[in-house]
Amino acid sequence: MKEYTTKFIRNVALVSHSSAGKTMLAEAMLHFTAATTRLGRIEDGTTVSDFEEEEIRRGISLSTTVIPVEYKDHKINILDTPGYTDFVGGVISALRVADAVIILVDSVAGAEVGTEIGWDYADKFNLPRFVLINKMNRDNADFAKAMSSIQGISENRLIPVQLPWGEKKDFKGVLDLITMKAYAGDGRKAEDIPSEYAEKAEKAHLQIIEAAAEGDDELLMKYLDGEELTPDEILSGLKSAVFSRSFVPVFVAAGLAETGISPLLDAIISLFPNPSDMPPIKIEGAAGEEELLSIDNGPLAAYVWKTTADPFVGKITYFRVYSGAIHSDSRVWNQNVGIEERLGNVSIIRGKEQFPVKVVHAGDIATVSKLSETLTGHTLCDRTHPVILPVPEYPKALYRVAISPKNQSDSAKISPTLTRLCEEDMTLSWHQEPSTKQTILQGMGGQHIDVAIRKAEKKFQTGLTIEQPRVPYQETITKVGSAQYRHKKQTGGAGQFAEVHMRVEPLKDKDFEFVNEVFGGAISSNYMPAIEKGVKNVMRDGVIAGYPVQNVKVAIIDGKEHPVDSKPVAFEIAAREVFKLAMKQAGPVLLEPIMDVRVVVPESNMGDILGDLNTRRARVQGMDTQKGRSVITARVPLAEMLRYTTDLRSMTGGRGVFTMEFSHYEVVPKHLEQELIEAKKKKDEE
Repeated sequence: MKEYTTKFIRNVALVSHSSAGKTMLAEAMLHFTAATTRLGRIEDGTTVSDFEEEEIRRGISLSTTVIPVEYKDHKINILDTPGYTDFVGGVISALRVADAVIILVDSVAGAEVGTEIGWDYADKFNLPRFVLINKMNRDNADFAKAMSSIQGISENRLIPVQLPWGEKKDFKGVLDLITMKAYAGDGRKAEDIPSEYAEKAEKAHLQIIEAAAEGDDELLMKYLDGEELTPDEILSGLKSAVFSRSFVPVFVAAGLAETGISPLLDAIISLFPNPSDMPPIKIEGAAGEEELLSIDNGPLAAYVWKTTADPFVGKITYFRVYSGAIHSDSRVWNQNVGIEERLGNVSIIRGKEQFPVKVVHAGDIATVSKLSETLTGHTLCDRTHPVILPVPEYPKALYRVAISPKNQSDSAKISPTLTRLCEEDMTLSWHQEPSTKQTILQGMGGQHIDVAIRKAEKKFQTGLTIEQPRVPYQETITKVGSAQYRHKKQTGGAGQFAEVHMRVEPLKDKDFEFVNEVFGGAISSNYMPAIEKGVKNVMRDGVIAGYPVQNVKVAIIDGKEHPVDSKPVAFEIAAREVFKLAMKQAGPVLLEPIMDVRVVVPESNMGDILGDLNTRRARVQGMDTQKGRSVITARVPLAEMLRYTTDLRSMTGGRGVFTMEFSHYEVVPKHLEQELIEAKKKKDEE
């Protein structure tokens, strides 16, 4: 692969709802530019983009793939992102390193959930974009209807820069409204626009000239004076308008049929910005705030946006150079962890194929293997000029499962495997839940978790099983209680003796307090640590339902000891038993975690969502409207929200989203508390 400097690079993310044709469009671009000898197919598992075993098995993209397309002495880094909602982390990572985005829309389905999500994230990153109405050769394809559906989700003005040359089975190619030429098939040859489309094309062409004039003050004055704009001036004005997002151009294509490929590639080169056109990145450096320009002689700043584990190559690190240049066989500084990394062979990657290069210029995307400490989100820079590039905000994972090893040999590998999975995917996280003694893996949904589990088995040889996690309930007391207990053991050899009198009280703002109120030396202070240890052991394992005890003050008020038989272990045992008795006298209750939940849904789903929340013991805090969508805030017990990710998607056709954060603990209703206590008894009997 040739070496490309900044001005000849375009970084373009393909974003859409699942099955809108991103992967096949990238495949068609590769085939059109002779990078491949035949067109791969998703059904056959032969596409360049979806090369992972799990992607081939499922027939969908699971992560973002880099597809560099060489065309007219330019390199277009196509970032093929996953469309399924569970893998939105891959979309965010791609948009972080892209300079522009193409939103694909199925000509039959129109704008869908994934279209909205992609559009919203493109807005967050402030990226110029095209809309591509794809699959125009499908039965029931409707250009006007598809375009209308996109306008319904966007505040930006949409202007067609191409019209379809026929529709459905009669789709022959595209009518380009910039050049005012018709392009049949893949678009290699231009011809005159057929007469039956001439009037419609001329009318749409005037709209483009107006949009181009709006993009440049000089052109606007020329246009208002009645002068004709040249094709180059039109392109220049359109580029400015696309960059400022004053309008969004709409294209048409049929990726699988390789129709409309050449005009689209031409538009990418002429209308999308190269990396040096993008605004400088403002960062906090060692010398204060500075601006990074996308130039080779600037201070080195490369952002790591993806890492993968390859069973043959090892760890592969994907990075984009924002400033400076990276050379093979060089050393770079990782400012996030404060270590130097040695770069071996740097490569341009296309799917799973790697092309070694000597230098990666500013603005380009490349990979390097076997970096030991560098993770997704890290910055590679010069040690003498340390910088850290900003990391985008990823949605919080709300779908939780409890993980356990399939067999004994897997148990030692769980922690490193989960850590490596989460290093690769910023929307995965894991932790140990102390109250339930479970290992919890959090992701964006059932498919997301399933893919992670399969990856653990295939790539890291770690067998994992999943189950629904237990809710981290807590136990506490509601009144003062007291008890006493004597532990006495006289069965040959040294005896054991300890007597402890204890009072327990509810405690606010602290989990635990232990005080010694014994007077007159009835219990030596030397035994107090053993008593406290015994109490804490019981608090960890619970008294009424097996959950940790919180917010309790323990006072030792009296007791007895024996000059020969008293030992720390005897007082520890006595403390355990007397604490259980005292707890039962102090009105013990179970507490459950209450979550602050914010649900955003289309207005048409408002009634169904409120009704469903009522069945979940929710207390609605408020209702609002934002951008035509309903926002409900409520406090809901965590026990009722364990599978809400799946339920909400089902109720809203995937259009509903929610966030959830811990608020506080509340007493569990009596009938539910009894069920939990009975479940604990049943488990103990087993």
